[in-house]
Amino acid sequence: MRVDRDEVNIIGGGLAGCEAAWQLAERGISVRLWEMRPKRSTEAHKTDRLAELVCSNTLKTDEPATAPHLLKQELRVAGSLLIRIAEECRVPAGTALAVDRDRFAEQVTAALTGHPHVTLEREEVTRIPARGDVIIATGPLTSPALADRIGELTGHDRLFFYDALSPIVDAETIDRAIAFPAARYGKGGDDYLNCPMTAEEYDRFYDALMGAEQVALHDFDQARYFEGCLPLEEMARRGRETLCYGPLKPVGLTDPRTGKRPHAVVQLRQENLMADSYNLVGFQTQLKWGEQKRVFRLIPGLQNAEFVRLGQIHRNTYINSPACLGDALELRADPRVRFAGQISGVEGYVESLATGLLAARFVVQSRNRLPIVPPPRISACGSLLHFIARSDPGDFQPANITFALLPRLGADAKNRIRNKRDRHQKQVELALAAFTAWIMGPAPDGSNLSPIAAIEEG
Repeated sequence: MRVDRDEVNIIGGGLAGCEAAWQLAERGISVRLWEMRPKRSTEAHKTDRLAELVCSNTLKTDEPATAPHLLKQELRVAGSLLIRIAEECRVPAGTALAVDRDRFAEQVTAALTGHPHVTLEREEVTRIPARGDVIIATGPLTSPALADRIGELTGHDRLFFYDALSPIVDAETIDRAIAFPAARYGKGGDDYLNCPMTAEEYDRFYDALMGAEQVALHDFDQARYFEGCLPLEEMARRGRETLCYGPLKPVGLTDPRTGKRPHAVVQLRQENLMADSYNLVGFQTQLKWGEQKRVFRLIPGLQNAEFVRLGQIHRNTYINSPACLGDALELRADPRVRFAGQISGVEGYVESLATGLLAARFVVQSRNRLPIVPPPRISACGSLLHFIARSDPGDFQPANITFALLPRLGADAKNRIRNKRDRHQKQVELALAAFTAWIMGPAPDGSNLSPIAAIEEG
């Protein structure tokens, strides 16, 4: 492994690593980006492209007054490459920012391989460089050899949780006489296909799901799942009607054949701009492949479905970040090493690339001998960093961006703004203003531009 002290070594060509590489390269800093594929693949990746999306193809909602929208807005302000490319590769998905995953990965790969300050190395990294700035962004599928080195470096046991992928079906095999186009409450247009179920059809599906054979997990006696991405069958075990209040929620939808709201609805989201495949929203699963075909073909509209990809289970790796990382993603034991992406303790595509962008900015601050100043706590990015560094290390699990991570509005503002959505909109305005001020730097007179007065720090 070649190491140049003047280069920044970024290990991992996923969302976080790619965003970090771009941010540094655009500032004239030489980057050596290490990606082990295709020499060594993973159980989830299918191609050798950078920034390949292996789970969903959506970067969550872009609806105003939501925390995911705020995070994307902050990244737009910060000049995120990946958010810009995501918008260029957008496919219909209601209020969600969903992308054609092949085009997305192709454009990210082209941008980085064509940049004069980026050198792409197709090689597995099995040891952490002993000198120079390093960003570890190997993601949830870190290779065992490097995971061992990370375990030694952090001085803490590694943590694992299981994640699962949703199946994808061939669009031509969906029965359009049953599946109807619509979005819940008409938000964003008729961008989803909806497979409606009567109570009897749902009961038949539920019983088959509960009786289906699953893939055995070998790493632990008891599997641990991320709550935000539970396998379908794990959710179903919590009660017969649980799915009807989760991924199969029928509210805001009317079956045009009956004019009534179905008992349950399976939603399908477009995978690419050609609209030749759809994924089953919320159908992460660890069922055996033959069982998936049998059970999922019980869904009305999918009785003849052909599967482009079947669901699968894989192991995710992350470190106990509050026990070993500082406020700027730096390893306390070796501050030249920073972590970004899911391995740093965030969950989600946008959250991952946000930490990559932030890690790069911290490297720039360090190299310019500037004070390392994280983004304001009231911003989405600042709240993510606060969560990573300041959570309880005794009970740490990765998290998505939510308003629960952001400081609450102060009592006066909360009393004035009774409506919850209006309060969230106010939080978004204050957070975005503070983050924008951080990106721009202090005012020439040194005054503080962050509008924190209306926020209760917490």
